[in-house]
Amino acid sequence: MAGGAIQGLGMGLFLFPHSIPSGGAGGITVLLNHWFNIGMGQALWIVNFTLLFVGIHYLGKRFAIWTVIAITMTSLSVVFFEQFSIPNRNLLYDLIFGSVFLGTGIGLLLRQGVSNGGIGVVALIISTRRKILPGRPLFLINIIIFMFTAVIVDWKLIFLALISQWISTVVVDLVCQVSFQQSYSLNWRKKP
Repeated sequence: MAGGAIQGLGMGLFLFPHSIPSGGAGGITVLLNHWFNIGMGQALWIVNFTLLFVGIHYLGKRFAIWTVIAITMTSLSVVFFEQFSIPNRNLLYDLIFGSVFLGTGIGLLLRQGVSNGGIGVVALIISTRRKILPGRPLFLINIIIFMFTAVIVDWKLIFLALISQWISTVVVDLVCQVSFQQSYSLNWRKKP
């Protein structure tokens, strides 16, 4: 739940005010809207539902339940944080802070075998099967989707989205690598 809330903070408070896409599912949603004139909310639901169904097949029911909880928590926190406004916004600061929070939230979710929805499902399947960190497949898949979307729809915000993806996926891998065991263990002192 913390991962979903932190991800929502990055998106709702820092990235979405500048219309910076936060992932590949958003890119696919834009394409569905462009090609088939499907509403954005409905298209996003179709993308997430389809990828969630694929995830259930490869990763199991526990994955599906917690992914639905994570997606719900992210959505609620986006709605909550969109209400706040930062005076004198700076695009560069918002891009960096939003990407770090986004990556931290996604990393916490992926670390627990839970997806943030969308392309995170595919990245988790690849990282589980290949025994690699999830950041690299997440970044590569999102880049391909962003480039394809840019060619079809518009190039304007794709560069910011690519920078955001690079920062957030580096943070995802850092969060997945760091050992938090001693930081929350009651047995932090060694006995002589």
